[in-house]
Amino acid sequence: MASSEPKLVCRGVWKIFGAGGRSLAGPSAARLTSADLRAAGAVGAVRDVNIEVREGEIFVIMGLSGSGKSTLVRCLSRLIEPTSGDILFNGENLLAASEARMIEIRRHQMGMVFQHFALLPHLTVLANVAFPLEIQGIERAAREERARRMIDLVGLSGRENAFPRELSGGQQQRVGIARSLAAEPELWFLDEPFSALDPLIRREMQDEFLRLQSVLKKTIVFITHDFDEAIRLADRIAIMKDGEIVQAGTPEDLVLNPATPYVAEFTRSVARAKVVKVAALMRPLNGTLPPASIRANAPVAEAAPLFSRGAETLAAVDGAGTPVGLIDRAAVVDVMMRG
Repeated sequence: MASSEPKLVCRGVWKIFGAGGRSLAGPSAARLTSADLRAAGAVGAVRDVNIEVREGEIFVIMGLSGSGKSTLVRCLSRLIEPTSGDILFNGENLLAASEARMIEIRRHQMGMVFQHFALLPHLTVLANVAFPLEIQGIERAAREERARRMIDLVGLSGRENAFPRELSGGQQQRVGIARSLAAEPELWFLDEPFSALDPLIRREMQDEFLRLQSVLKKTIVFITHDFDEAIRLADRIAIMKDGEIVQAGTPEDLVLNPATPYVAEFTRSVARAKVVKVAALMRPLNGTLPPASIRANAPVAEAAPLFSRGAETLAAVDGAGTPVGLIDRAAVVDVMMRG
């Protein structure tokens, strides 16, 4: 469960490309229009973005190609320099940090995974995963011991001495994930990490990602253009269009209460059963617990197959497996019938 405390705060962040961009940024930047930007020969790739990412949550930023989502995540880590605004990480304004300080933060407190695996082809799996620790100056035995733990965590034990060319695409991405986790980051950025994978492998990697998060409880900013992926993984979602956040909220908020016609169109084909959580349909515990159970934060769609085995009621459990309520077949059928 995510904490209510923000780990990362983004206030009034702009990224304007073009010769006249910086002159437009400032206190009045929030009132800039597309016409203002065009007149200055500039492009607003990120426009007055305000978000808070809570400790321990998966915060998904999504939008179509060109919406600004990847530019935003690079601004958050200062891989791209924002034009203006404030980015607070653990209360520290990253835009006031020196380059040396940013290198230290990226090495020790941030992890990053991108769509392209970027593994070093001449290094083994073990050496690839240990590489960030080598850069930190950690001695060999310690870094290899930690790397082996990360390799085991992502399910690649036994492949430590393989080279990237000997691995499948899904295995290569697991190596990339293990490498980013080796430094034990507090904040984890993932920019479309599964987009290059085949659909079945992508689903497996999403399952693996959720398993890892249940163990590690990282603060995660996840970029995707796939709404099905977003609603499956996210605690909250921010939808971007033309560099702006047009709505942010839980998957249920976006599907059931779209703020704009754009969001409504974006979510139009999503079945309610995929976004309504079991917790929303729970009733209090009463009497003997049923033998079958489901996570309270699981979507209703995952509960439906359990009723096909003859159960009339399921126990809803929290992350520790403790029963917190009951969910009935009739309540699930009602949601499923409403599409």
